[in-house]
Amino acid sequence: MDRISASQRSANMRAIRSTGMKPEMRVRQRIHAMGYRFRLHKSELPGKPDIVFARRRKVIFVHGCFWHQHKGCKHCRKPKSNQSYWLPKLARNVRRDRKHLKALKESGWKALVIWECQIKNDYSLEKQLRKFLR
Repeated sequence: MDRISASQRSANMRAIRSTGMKPEMRVRQRIHAMGYRFRLHKSELPGKPDIVFARRRKVIFVHGCFWHQHKGCKHCRKPKSNQSYWLPKLARNVRRDRKHLKALKESGWKALVIWECQIKNDYSLEKQLRKFLR
């Protein structure tokens, strides 16, 4: 298989959206159905959280298991091709996530990370959300 050029890889990466993906939409719909109201993607907060409850000082990140390397998850596989590019990139994502969570905590915010694999079961998702939002 031919290796793709850096410009082709950049074009492919630009096609990946950062907001409005199915897992995030499902979490947003569940929270809304529970009667909670929220803001989206507050860029002034570290990590630009997906869902923000400003008065409660709580945020939710909806992470893809592959992109954010969910440990122990079957969806968190290591790429087989072009590892010299992908492994450092995925490691940077994990470091960046940790840095953002730490900065939020130091600023008095509570954060919840919901993984893509956790949203399949509506009952357990709603239970997790209720516990966090109390």
